Amino acid sequence: MAFTPRLRITNATTAALTRIERARGFLEAARLSEDWVAEMRTRALVREAHHTTHIEGTQLTLEESDRLLAGQTVPEAQPDDVQELLNYRRAFDFVAEYLDSSDRVTEGLICEIHKHLVQGVRGDEAGPGRYRTDQNYVVDRVTGSLIYKPPPADDVRPMMAELVTWLNAEQEIHPVLVAAIAQFRLLHIHPFGDGNGRTSRLLSTLCLYRAGYDFKRLFAISEYYDRNRPAYYAAIQGVRDSGMDMTEWLEYFSVGLATQMREIQQQGQSVIRRDIVLSAASRAGLKDRPLAVLRFLVDRGKGTASECAEALQANRRTMQRDLNLLVDKGFAHRVGKTPTDPKAYFEPILQQARTTKARSSDKKT
Repeated sequence: MAFTPRLRITNATTAALTRIERARGFLEAARLSEDWVAEMRTRALVREAHHTTHIEGTQLTLEESDRLLAGQTVPEAQPDDVQELLNYRRAFDFVAEYLDSSDRVTEGLICEIHKHLVQGVRGDEAGPGRYRTDQNYVVDRVTGSLIYKPPPADDVRPMMAELVTWLNAEQEIHPVLVAAIAQFRLLHIHPFGDGNGRTSRLLSTLCLYRAGYDFKRLFAISEYYDRNRPAYYAAIQGVRDSGMDMTEWLEYFSVGLATQMREIQQQGQSVIRRDIVLSAASRAGLKDRPLAVLRFLVDRGKGTASECAEALQANRRTMQRDLNLLVDKGFAHRVGKTPTDPKAYFEPILQQARTTKARSSDKKT
């Protein structure tokens, strides 16, 4: 029988999809600096690699994951943890290269993703890239109790063939929901001896990318799962408890992605405001150091003279002069009891961004 998912589109899912489309539209239309996008893309890869492996039991911190993916060594880390993290990056790179040459999802592709993820680590003995040949189980790591018994091994190949056929067919449902269904379905089949969670999450990312929902590759959906793992597991189990109705899971997945995209949109809007303010300040004749102080204030939202001095490695008196200059030029204002209050802090005046943007719009008109 062909795979036909059971689902309903709830109001919460519809609202989340609307927020996702708005964020997508913003990212496509916004003039974001290439340097910022590149930096955020690198951060997103670090966060996704860290959180998707952390869900499966690695003990690396986010800072350690950042260092490892930057090519540094972390002697205190467990070798398997390090290898799983590096494996994720290789698997991600493989998916990115595959998208450049094909838009079809195949069983071979899914097996290759799995192979890249588990080769040389804990899942290696389960057969990298090969379907399981015996029954496997999902158990609670703490209690050892059975959580889920996947389908028999003989059912894996036909079920995977049905999933791939469905993924390559024309769909009437939203691409975000297709990605969510692909992730759950692979988890349900549990086709590999180990590494099914990581493979399913990367498959959903692949599905989003191939449908044009890559969001400049700035999101890290596994971070949302890892923030509250009980909710993640509950959403998965909810499908099984409801007779394989995916409604609850689709709502969870779409709300999670919408949450991530809203955070990215807010960061992008902040960067645009910062760039407009700094551009206006530069045209007003401010030099490099006052511009750096203004950048610090915009990024942080506010700051004292001491905080600016520490961040920019300058003496406090110099920072005080630069801050006073920003106030005089109308790019910042002081919040404190007196002008000499050592605890006074300074906030950027983002009205400069709005005024500059309005002038630009007037010129176009």
